[in-house]
Amino acid sequence: MEPHVPRHLSRDGNGPGRRVVLLAAVLTMSAAVPDLQPRLKHTSKAPETPAPDDAAAGVSSTVLHSGPDGDAPAPSTPAAPVPSRAQIVDTYGKHQARYWGLEAPGVLTRLPRAQEGIALTLDFCGGPGGSGYDQALLETLRQRHIPATLFLNSRWITANPAATRQLAADPLFEVANHGTSHKPLSTNGNTAYGIPGTRNAGEVYDEVMPNDDALASITGKRPKYFRPGTAYMDDVATDILGALGVKPVGFSINGDGGATYPAAVVANEVGKARAGDVVICHGNHPNGGTAEGVKLAVDKLLAAGMSFARLP
Repeated sequence: MEPHVPRHLSRDGNGPGRRVVLLAAVLTMSAAVPDLQPRLKHTSKAPETPAPDDAAAGVSSTVLHSGPDGDAPAPSTPAAPVPSRAQIVDTYGKHQARYWGLEAPGVLTRLPRAQEGIALTLDFCGGPGGSGYDQALLETLRQRHIPATLFLNSRWITANPAATRQLAADPLFEVANHGTSHKPLSTNGNTAYGIPGTRNAGEVYDEVMPNDDALASITGKRPKYFRPGTAYMDDVATDILGALGVKPVGFSINGDGGATYPAAVVANEVGKARAGDVVICHGNHPNGGTAEGVKLAVDKLLAAGMSFARLP
């Protein structure tokens, strides 16, 4: 069937009428040929710009954007790739640390805007005696719609693959990096609580990136936050984290004392939190007092009008 053309458009020569006839013919063919229409639809617009998480993940790609008149796509600036281990060692290997502790420069210990609420963070450390899964604690948060950032260690992920996938799929929670071997993050072998830290810039990379890769393979994006085992860091290590594109996170309130406090003490400590605080507890000791203590504390805080927020 010949496509209909309005009378005022010419059917002859190379004028506008001929272009209309050709376009109408192509559209008619696309309706008749099943796989032509999807191709026409695909080429009708430029590829979408990657989400911010793609940029944070160091994905290097060229994305086409329409020019000012929509007729000339122009390449965007590729995202910077994550530095390699060799590059980290070359850049930071001779830097001397000047700080060692829980509040190194650049470490997030409080929310930048206190009015956002209280940030609850849970560590899942793994290892001997530490690979449990406190489902009661997570259910308390789900029932009250309280967001939390979950710092998962490689050892815990290996011991709990199904739980890891479940937590990563829950929109209430954000999954973050708690290291590969649960070591304090040092560039000269400092120790915290009797646990030897990483010894140089290369070992800092080794503590961060294998678990970073593991989490990215599960969630589809790189984790934004990192907390080392014991939360101790030196200032060179935090510089390395910045170069790797992740944010070091500490805390302002130790809610469960490394999962050693009984429920009453957990309730008291977490209950001290106010807007802007970053609270640390643990989700890997289901037989401890953390779940019950957090439940008591958050109910009290919610009744007092307090709110809970995500890390920025």
